[in-house]
Amino acid sequence: MDSRRPPLAPVFRSLPEYVRHWAETTPDRRAFTFVDHPAPHSRGVHRTLTWRRLDLRMRAVAARLATEAEPGARVAVLCPQGTEYVTAFLGALAAGLVAVPLYPPGLPGQGDRLSAVLADARPAVVVTTGHALAGVRELCEGRAVKVVAGDHVPDAAADDWLPPAPDDSAVAYLQYTSGSTRTPAGVEITHANVVANARQALAAYGADAHPVTCVGWLPLYHDMGLVLSVAAPVVRGLLSVLMDPVAFLHEPVRWLRLLAAHPRALSAAPNFAYDYCASTVTEAQKAGLRLDGVFALINGSEPVRPGTADRFHAAFAAQGLVPETHCPSYGLAEATVFVSAARPGEPLRRFALDRDALATGKALPARPDDPRAVLLSGCGAPAGQRVRIADPVSRVAPAEGEVGEIWVQGPNVGRGYRNQDRQTGLVFGAEFADAAAGPGAWLRTGDLGTVLDGQLIVTGRLKDLIVVDGRNHYPQDVEATAQDAHPAVRRDRLAAFGVPGGSGERVVVVAEHVRAVPLAEIDVPALVRAVRAAVSARHGLRLSDVVLVPPGTVPRTSSGKVSRALTRERYLADAYAAGVVG
Repeated sequence: MDSRRPPLAPVFRSLPEYVRHWAETTPDRRAFTFVDHPAPHSRGVHRTLTWRRLDLRMRAVAARLATEAEPGARVAVLCPQGTEYVTAFLGALAAGLVAVPLYPPGLPGQGDRLSAVLADARPAVVVTTGHALAGVRELCEGRAVKVVAGDHVPDAAADDWLPPAPDDSAVAYLQYTSGSTRTPAGVEITHANVVANARQALAAYGADAHPVTCVGWLPLYHDMGLVLSVAAPVVRGLLSVLMDPVAFLHEPVRWLRLLAAHPRALSAAPNFAYDYCASTVTEAQKAGLRLDGVFALINGSEPVRPGTADRFHAAFAAQGLVPETHCPSYGLAEATVFVSAARPGEPLRRFALDRDALATGKALPARPDDPRAVLLSGCGAPAGQRVRIADPVSRVAPAEGEVGEIWVQGPNVGRGYRNQDRQTGLVFGAEFADAAAGPGAWLRTGDLGTVLDGQLIVTGRLKDLIVVDGRNHYPQDVEATAQDAHPAVRRDRLAAFGVPGGSGERVVVVAEHVRAVPLAEIDVPALVRAVRAAVSARHGLRLSDVVLVPPGTVPRTSSGKVSRALTRERYLADAYAAGVVG
């Protein structure tokens, strides 16, 4: 029988030990279910692993990998989304190898990144599936690497195999950063890091005390997808229901149906997904959909805007969705993923900040209805770790309400970047000028924020700041204004950035137009005028260029965020010369 409430587990040193524990104590309970959508209008084909079956497949894959590589060698996971991904990842960990969560070749726009990561990680083995085997072999041609199809390994491989003694200080996997602001780098996450972060996340969302079902479509190579859909369920013995990100993008109501079908569903998605659901799911698709049982919806965008939560909950209020399920959160790969979160069941904490004061580094309150106010959501408080705000130059803790760089300290912070000692020292070894402000080494996140009323508020990225005439402007602020200025600007598919100019930095916006309207039917001069006027009125900025480009043109990172750095590079290289410039 499938008990809804798993028993509490003792503390183990690694994820494979938790799998073994659940296989011994609750062998027939469901562990992972992958919902496949093989046809455009498919309602989903379910494939499930029990804890007993997961343990067997994990050990079989581990035994095979152990014959192909020495302990500590790297194993790249190039599996499609599904249960085979889970067994390959856990099998690598169980064998004492270092997993490198990636994706099979063919992911649009990510071929160069995949090659770059493989060149940096230099895996001894690549594990994939029989379905993706031909493409993976072609990708690995000429590389000194062995290719294993994990689903072709027989169960009997697990017979008589003994796992190596666990070492929680050893590296479990390399989490490669998404590359939104720099060349991808592999963060070394130890077994202790991922177990600690899973427990922190479970505590923050109340899943340590209440049974929940983890429902996710985030890719498993992404830090949030890996921790929330694999590590946390394994640590707590929860059911994890997975679907493919492409299946969500093709028909977002599929995600909502899975949320409705599973009791006390806990899920995460970036900002665009909530807006996407609100604008795309039809009234006919909403019929019969009940969302009153959803436990928590995590929004991990930086920054999180209240308007997104408001639009999503307005769209599905009739389906019983409770506004208090929305949980703005903050995290990054260098901290495994989770840092802080708003708690389920609590009202969304809203902050209206004066834009002019924010430009000078001060978070001063403003009226919410003031057109020049910046509206942000609080990302709650950390669980099991420490967060401080620091001046990024002087390394001094500023006064309360002043904006600075977010620094993090805790058992979930990774060891550093693989083969990048200097960068590791700069990012993972920060110290306050006054040790009393926070003794020991701290992780510099590169993100800007402040703490108000006990809430962490993320305002933007340090490297993305646009500085004009000595004033700071957050690009996501400019982007939000631009996309609201004209209905033909595609939401969350635009980038604002600064470029060198004759008398200082110039500001450029590159934006995709909506798919529903062909470029020939858009009054481009009117669109450009609307964007310029809105940005000028709200930010006091004169846009040097507004470039309108086709859908799919603005580059994104592997986690789905717009890459401002790459957009800027392409703009400077005249890659958008064919676009419409105003």
